[in-house]
Amino acid sequence: MEPEAPVLVVVLGPTAVGKSRIAVDLARRFGGEVISGDSIQVYRGFDIGTDKPDAGIRRGVPHHLIDIVDPEVQYTAADFVRDALAAARGIAARGRLPIVAGGTGLYLKALLDGLFPGPGRDPAVRAALEAEAREKGLDALFRRLEAVDPEYARKIRDRDRIRIIRALEVHAATGRPISEHFRATESPVRGRTVVRLGLTLDRETLVRRIDDRVERMFARGLVEEVRGLIERGVPESAPPFRALGYRHVLRLLKGEIGRPDALALTKTDTRQYAKRQMTWFRKMAGVAWFSPDDGPGLEQQVRNLLQ
Repeated sequence: MEPEAPVLVVVLGPTAVGKSRIAVDLARRFGGEVISGDSIQVYRGFDIGTDKPDAGIRRGVPHHLIDIVDPEVQYTAADFVRDALAAARGIAARGRLPIVAGGTGLYLKALLDGLFPGPGRDPAVRAALEAEAREKGLDALFRRLEAVDPEYARKIRDRDRIRIIRALEVHAATGRPISEHFRATESPVRGRTVVRLGLTLDRETLVRRIDDRVERMFARGLVEEVRGLIERGVPESAPPFRALGYRHVLRLLKGEIGRPDALALTKTDTRQYAKRQMTWFRKMAGVAWFSPDDGPGLEQQVRNLLQ
């Protein structure tokens, strides 16, 4: 982040925990603007299933990175970092506080810790490594990884097929161990004050909130929203249709499942996603964890770092 945006507040946590409400409350309290860190809210027309902040809230507090790309576009973590940094600079230039709110772990990690600078995927090399794993066993690949990158081999499990193959793929493409590439990763916000606020709830409360949200989305017209998108020519292959809240509605509209099944499956998928989010966020360094109901504590955390 450029010098004119020296402070950044990040509100993170699992879906349905209350990130948007807290971000808006903080924006009103400290004169801020909100940058969405949600990978699906960027898409135009995908509103109910992403639980976008309504127009009333957005008029009171400016929001950024919502409704900025068409559904057919593949929006990436690199796109997010570029756009989030630009939005933060603009917010800071207006004398206001940039507040990122979202639950897409990859996007937030890319913004806070940087993007992996190594090569992209090589289908041919990957296919050869997969074939070798089938023929000789994963142990043989792990031993090779120990030989070329003992540092990384110590950090992962010897049965972690995905990471073993990716590490050997990177080494084959560059001649350098993946651990060296990771050390070269640079945070885009290095040297700036970043307030990392994590929101958490007990499992029972979070599950209830998730179920209530899914019920509310269907009641508000999620099925009709998806039908309208299809009728307007948005292809089923569009990236946002792979997201929670949409994939089972597509199946419903194709007659593969009924509405009760679509509702139940969406609830189950969302609960599982929330669990994965918390696993991801718990590994992030420097996060101060709060209940979303602890408004005074959240405000004090921000105030301490702004003084």
